Amino acid sequence: MEEKQYMNPYLAGVLLGILLVATIYITGRGLGASGAIKSFTVATVETVAPEHTQTAKFYKEYSGEHSGSPLMNWLVFEIVGVLIGAFISGLISNRLNFKLEKGPRTTNRIRVFGAIIGGLLWGFGSQLGRGCTSGAALSGMAVMSTGGIITMFAIFGGAYGFAYFFRKFWI
Repeated sequence: MEEKQYMNPYLAGVLLGILLVATIYITGRGLGASGAIKSFTVATVETVAPEHTQTAKFYKEYSGEHSGSPLMNWLVFEIVGVLIGAFISGLISNRLNFKLEKGPRTTNRIRVFGAIIGGLLWGFGSQLGRGCTSGAALSGMAVMSTGGIITMFAIFGGAYGFAYFFRKFWI
């Protein structure tokens, strides 16, 4: 069965660029996901341990004391919209499928463990780098930031380098 393309990838790239420039113009900052994750984390800690958010400098900076609930950040709405849009897109195109994809030489346990470790490393790295890949690379390149350009080269270079060592899990 031949896989049907959603959209011409070049057109999708142009539309993403227009969206990115519009976001920078309207909000003064680019797209990114790690800010929403940070808002969810702060809201969770505020609920579970409110006294800790009162004393820890990190949580004070992002807690609801200054601007209402941390969940009222526009990045949270961006991520919720991405999830809802992806679900609707999969439903409309008959691609909605809940299966674990993996290479023939790996197990479900290794695939799930790798995904969890990768997600944790992504979250930790996004905090060290002060933003996720979409925020640092795409938004940085949109404003021709040297750091954004270097970040994009590092992301792709690192991905190709690691792919060589981890390809045995997928081939």
